[in-house]
Amino acid sequence: DVADDHIVSNVETGDLVISNDIPLANDVIDAGGVVINLRGEELSKANIKARLNMRDFMESMRSSGVQTGGPPLLSQRDRMTFANALDRFIAKL
Repeated sequence: DVADDHIVSNVETGDLVISNDIPLANDVIDAGGVVINLRGEELSKANIKARLNMRDFMESMRSSGVQTGGPPLLSQRDRMTFANALDRFIAKL
């Protein structure tokens, strides 16, 4: 996707990208960026491959007709976790 390519080509080491897009997160991490998803989870080299594998598995399930549903709505706890993760990132600057 053009927007993802633009983000990845402009990210610099240590830049923060907030996204739930797992393939984009993988590319940003490879480019040296930091990724936090909307639930406040930091995606990293240590956990992104497992997320990619799960995404690919769920995509293959959906393409074979299985109804997988979507992620649950963001809870107040998710919002707090996100705010705390963002605060930690900013404090490191």
